[in-house]
Amino acid sequence: MGKITFFEDRGFQGRRYECTSDQPNLQPYLSRCNSVRVDSGCWMLYERPHYQGHQYLVRRGDYPDSQHWMGQSDSIRSCRLIPPHTGAYRMRIYERDDFRGQMSEITDDCLSLQDHFHLNEVHSLNVLEGWWVLYEMPSYRGRQYLLRPGEYRRYLDWGAVNAKVGSFRRVMDFY
Repeated sequence: MGKITFFEDRGFQGRRYECTSDQPNLQPYLSRCNSVRVDSGCWMLYERPHYQGHQYLVRRGDYPDSQHWMGQSDSIRSCRLIPPHTGAYRMRIYERDDFRGQMSEITDDCLSLQDHFHLNEVHSLNVLEGWWVLYEMPSYRGRQYLLRPGEYRRYLDWGAVNAKVGSFRRVMDFY
């Protein structure tokens, strides 16, 4: 369903490791990662083992160096295949913890949370349908966080260090 190949060196050189499913720890296979080729699927790359640390969304294509996936280092230590979704996308965001305060429902990509909903912070959210990526800054920039269907009662639940949110994007790809 999905296929990704990691390379230790830039430009698809050096030792390689091919992956077709979630991998909680890439360390036994590669000492570093400087280029990636995605043959199929959408993948979230993680800076640390067990889906921890900075996250980077990659789709089908070639990433000859870490700058092409907005990576901050050559450290990719785990990856997750995002399953295909063909239905609707729906998420509710709240201005306070535990689903309190102003609620807004999102069904499409949002380039700027401030412009569309007059919010700079999201303290809790409920992903009802589809997988989403939350970005720390507007225009899909800054730290990324993968949100799968479920409840996130506080920003710590999706791995953020604060409640600052700038944009959202649906995870969509053709397999």
